[in-house]
Amino acid sequence: MLIERLQEHQNKHSKDYYYQIRAQHRPPDPVERAARLIYLNKTCYNGLWRVNSRGEFNVPIGSYQNPTICDEAALRACHAALNEVDVTIVKRDFRALAEQDMDERDFVYFDPPYRPLAYTSFTRYAKDDFGQPEQTALRDLCLALHERGVKFMLSNSASARGLYRGIPGFTVEPVQAPRFVNSNASGRGKVKELLVRNY
Repeated sequence: MLIERLQEHQNKHSKDYYYQIRAQHRPPDPVERAARLIYLNKTCYNGLWRVNSRGEFNVPIGSYQNPTICDEAALRACHAALNEVDVTIVKRDFRALAEQDMDERDFVYFDPPYRPLAYTSFTRYAKDDFGQPEQTALRDLCLALHERGVKFMLSNSASARGLYRGIPGFTVEPVQAPRFVNSNASGRGKVKELLVRNY
């Protein structure tokens, strides 16, 4: 069903169609929600997912000539991989992981909204801000998981270094990552980010 719906999106894709689908916030059918998310992600500006204060997706259309909206082979491969193992995908606040029954057999990857660099204060890709209190709570969750033997990796901006520096068992590694989204063209290109891990 998902593949068929994405093929329909691919066949109908245009500027008017994009904004028509973008305006359909929270479709009740889960397949339709999944197809909408994939369609908008594949056709919006730079694949950016951002919502307004009402939680409504608001990114303009991208300038792609022929975007791949329905990658049937990739979808079927993901479907097969998820069916091979016991996987449950859930959506909830990251702090709920503290209550999960996890141990050294588990691995967690965190990719939070990045801590802003000194020259920007933009942290709102979602309805609710992910500011300093959330960044600190995420660091504390990493510590709690580490104490239970759970392996984790976290990516963040270079400005988050102070939150993780000097913690025994944590490796804080700077990496150069491509940055494609910036209102100022000089801010695009490779920027320093961090990988934090406990293994």
